[in-house]
Amino acid sequence: MAKLCVADGSGNFLDRMNPLVKILGIFSFGLGALIWPDFSLGLVLLLVLFLLAAVAGILPSFSKLILGFGLPVSIMLLFIQGCYSPKNRVIIASWGFLHLGLEGTLYAAKIVSTLLVFLGAFYIVNKTTYTGRLVAALSGIGLPAKIGYLVLASLNVVPQMEHRIKVIRQAQSARGLETGGGLISRIKAYLPLLGPVVLSSLTDSQERGMTLETRGFGIKGVRQSSYVKVDWRKSDQLACWLLLVFFLLVLLASILSRTGIYPFTYDWGGGR
Repeated sequence: MAKLCVADGSGNFLDRMNPLVKILGIFSFGLGALIWPDFSLGLVLLLVLFLLAAVAGILPSFSKLILGFGLPVSIMLLFIQGCYSPKNRVIIASWGFLHLGLEGTLYAAKIVSTLLVFLGAFYIVNKTTYTGRLVAALSGIGLPAKIGYLVLASLNVVPQMEHRIKVIRQAQSARGLETGGGLISRIKAYLPLLGPVVLSSLTDSQERGMTLETRGFGIKGVRQSSYVKVDWRKSDQLACWLLLVFFLLVLLASILSRTGIYPFTYDWGGGR
């Protein structure tokens, strides 16, 4: 079932927040973790994202995404950067020919924390934002309608494909086609799905293009109207200013710390 638009007066504060503020939050959190000298701010922001996911009611899926992506990437980067980074000077562990360096380990932790902050923030925004409100908000600040449609279509392609695959699998299962079992059986069951999914996607794209053309989507010099209204509240203004102030403070603290004027970060014993 398609995700319904959340009314302005219902849902939690993340659902009601203006989509533009959420986009600003992605960049403020992600760039803040990126420019901070070490991984400490990234860990703090991850805790904040876990709290926001709990408020939005998506904590189980959010935790599954973060752990499912973070653990493999952390192990891979810890092995590559920790053992083979040219920055390594201080050895914290040795296993035969493998030597785990402090500098490489800190760098790997920095990369992982930044990636997880970007990923987690984008996931929360995607789950708490109706795509129609996002496009309406972007169009309200002067984004061309065609670009707005590309954004809308790009965000909807994965949910639509998942829904289409689910419907086709149910139809094939009702006709007696085996869709479960082991890995080989599942692979064999997915092969018959490719044809109907691709053909139905092409048909939907053609029908959508014809519909847009008949409704005058490409007419120039006319401002398109929208059924979705996105308001800019005082709470959105406050959140916008808080995010901007947060990023500027992080930027200032990072500059002071990197130049040695005032060290805001903990000295882990390795070079920065």
